[in-house]
Amino acid sequence: MSDLPHLTLVLGGARSGKSRYAEELLMRAPSPWTYVATAEALDEEMRDRIAHHRERRDARWQTRDIPIDLAGALPKLQGPVLLDCLTLWLSNVMLAGNDVASETDRLIEALKKTPGPLVAVSNEVGLGLVPETSLGRAFRDAQGRLNQRVAAVADRAVFMAAGLPLELK
Repeated sequence: MSDLPHLTLVLGGARSGKSRYAEELLMRAPSPWTYVATAEALDEEMRDRIAHHRERRDARWQTRDIPIDLAGALPKLQGPVLLDCLTLWLSNVMLAGNDVASETDRLIEALKKTPGPLVAVSNEVGLGLVPETSLGRAFRDAQGRLNQRVAAVADRAVFMAAGLPLELK
């Protein structure tokens, strides 16, 4: 049996070890595990990043590519789920011209209804420089609000820095 709570949020900066830690957490639950990927392979660099992540996972993982409609898909998934990542999901929502507030509301409700255990990965983008563009600032602010909302409903929250987990909640 697993010691995982219903919802765990794993936050951190770029290359902080979020995804690897989240995978290790989820693997405490019995397989098969579902990896919900929000990234889209729109350029060579992203294709390489996706390939690197997939290489770490063996046949016990089932990958589902869901770039935007997490609210529609998550509650239907059975068994342990890794959602990687909320940051790319938010970017996809914004670039599609969808209403961020209503999509976030839908996502929060879906997270509550997903059978679990569910481990969600998200970037903490508010610790760096202030973005130069209004779109960049809007994204940073929306990401901060999204992280706060998910953390509020999460049973556990972990901040990653230099590959080390810091329990927040």
